Amino acid sequence: MTTREATDVAAVRRVIEDLAAAIYQKDADAAVALYDEDIVAFDLAPPLAIDAPVLHDPAHIQSWFDTWKGPIESTPHRIEVRVGGDIAYAFGLRHMTGTKNDGTKTDLWFRATACLVRRDGRWKIAHMHNSVPFAMDGSRLALLDLTP
Repeated sequence: MTTREATDVAAVRRVIEDLAAAIYQKDADAAVALYDEDIVAFDLAPPLAIDAPVLHDPAHIQSWFDTWKGPIESTPHRIEVRVGGDIAYAFGLRHMTGTKNDGTKTDLWFRATACLVRRDGRWKIAHMHNSVPFAMDGSRLALLDLTP
């Protein structure tokens, strides 16, 4: 790996870490600041796709943050980063834990991919895709109890 590639990989990892910190702190403005202008997300909750105008509105993610009591742990695990020019992607697992306002404890592992673009020298998230596997037995149930 060249010095430039190593620098880019480290910068992309920082963006992923900054996103985890924004989620932990429930800082909607910090999360939105990491997004590219034309970001699209495929997230755990509906709808199937969330477009840039919604994602750039801090109220969108803040409404989710407000359903949690205290911090939201969203820790990246086994993250792999690939960089080619001004495009990068990071993929791995995330472990989300915390307590909802109704007292329900959340402990969820899910798959996460972030695609990034370099704009004006800064890496921005252009696409996020989070998902959980589902049972292939015809029940169509999400498998929320899997761990690595």
